[in-house]
Amino acid sequence: MSLDMGSSLCRHNVCFCMNRLVVISGANGFVGRNVGMFLSKNGFQTISLVRKGKTVTFGKTITSETLSENSLVSKIRGSDALLHFIGKGMQTVNSDYTVNVGLAKNAVALCKKAKIKKIIYISGLGVDKHTTLGYFISKYKAEQEIILSGLDYTIFRASYVIGRDDPLSKNLKQQLEKGQMIIPGSGNYVFQPIFIDDVSRVITMALEEKKFSRKIIDLVGPQVVSYNTFVKKFLHGNKIRVKKIDFERAYHDALHNRGPFGIDDLGIMIGSYVGNHKKLASLAQMKFTRYDTVLKARGLS
Repeated sequence: MSLDMGSSLCRHNVCFCMNRLVVISGANGFVGRNVGMFLSKNGFQTISLVRKGKTVTFGKTITSETLSENSLVSKIRGSDALLHFIGKGMQTVNSDYTVNVGLAKNAVALCKKAKIKKIIYISGLGVDKHTTLGYFISKYKAEQEIILSGLDYTIFRASYVIGRDDPLSKNLKQQLEKGQMIIPGSGNYVFQPIFIDDVSRVITMALEEKKFSRKIIDLVGPQVVSYNTFVKKFLHGNKIRVKKIDFERAYHDALHNRGPFGIDDLGIMIGSYVGNHKKLASLAQMKFTRYDTVLKARGLS
């Protein structure tokens, strides 16, 4: 089975011939980079907003640290949409998760100044108004900035997005290189990984189709899998020590910035967040890729 992204987007025997301009914040990140390349291959013009010193290999690149520079407005005015993918996944004493809310405010203001009517935002699966997880709180508040902005929007609450060089696979590869795989707790907690090529196709549809308008959608794959099983599939029979440690020790290590997991990583893992794939599949009307097919075909391990 080939998992390569095609040069055109076709569904129901219809090919979209696109020549639209899309702005992407965080275009040098894993999701932004892959979505940007997909759009470029399928007729979109792209403008990537990246921090100083960062580059991408597609479209036009503009440097921006906060999305609030006045010079940006004239350079992106009248674009069809802003894909807001930039965000902070780890906090320090110098920069906490409130950055995510501030960036969302700036993204909304930028859209209004530049006459951009559509914004697509990648949030997190498990985000809601009842959350107590710091990362999710910032994502929820960022969502609210977008929802209340008056702009057209599509918010995707994403599970782990997998593909070559995705953050989860890179973490597991680093552990593999050290000769030991760490599993916090039982490893029976579950998640719902989705393939980056599928994410790219869905986001392209959200740019084109009104049925995605003003919706919050779970961006999740077709299978729910335990962490234990995912790691086993990732290893492909490689002989390596798999060590289970209790969550108290994993949490202690994370507090002291040791080990392969951060505090919020552990919170998301143990949360076993599962989304509504049927709703996504019904909207997209496409076949989604199984996580084990991705692991095998892409050779992630």
